[in-house]
Amino acid sequence: MANPEKRIYLASRSPRRRELLDQIGIAFEVLPMHDAAVDETPLAGETPVAYIMRIAQAKAELGWRQVVSGSLPAGPVLAADTTVVLGGEIIGKPENAEHAQQLLRRLAGRTHQVLTAIAVAHRQRIETAVSSSAVEFRELDDDEIRRYVAGGEPLDKAGAYAIQGRAAVFVRAITGSYSGIVGLPLYETAELLRRFDITPP
Repeated sequence: MANPEKRIYLASRSPRRRELLDQIGIAFEVLPMHDAAVDETPLAGETPVAYIMRIAQAKAELGWRQVVSGSLPAGPVLAADTTVVLGGEIIGKPENAEHAQQLLRRLAGRTHQVLTAIAVAHRQRIETAVSSSAVEFRELDDDEIRRYVAGGEPLDKAGAYAIQGRAAVFVRAITGSYSGIVGLPLYETAELLRRFDITPP
């Protein structure tokens, strides 16, 4: 981009977030991020919204430090984090295939919440936003849960499923932002980037 102040950096390894930014025409560069760099352990008594905002902000701040330490051209750093909440409990990524099956059994036939927080850091400034959506699953039997998990899709996903993948057939209804459920709420993202003078073409 001709104006380095107009570039943005994406502090995420998620191919889904890259695809969503491409969808709305935002030009970006991906910063190399490592999962272990931000401790995603919930704090005692922390609400799901406070948790997800804290993690997104920490990732954006880490990304900005990478821009500075790497002497990269200045530009806003966008980070995001997604979690699933069931009955007020944060449901993270499954530890293994057996855990994924357990999580999907809990979600079956119920409505859960998907929270995605986004944060943009630039110089001394950071702004955040949160998208909240409700997802209703139909009933699932053990055999289809086992088949789904065996395909490998849920193993790195919050709540052990990908709505943009094969798990779409589990979803009876959603209320809220589909892109937020995928991992980057486009309405909130565009609104946040406008505050930094970055607008979709």
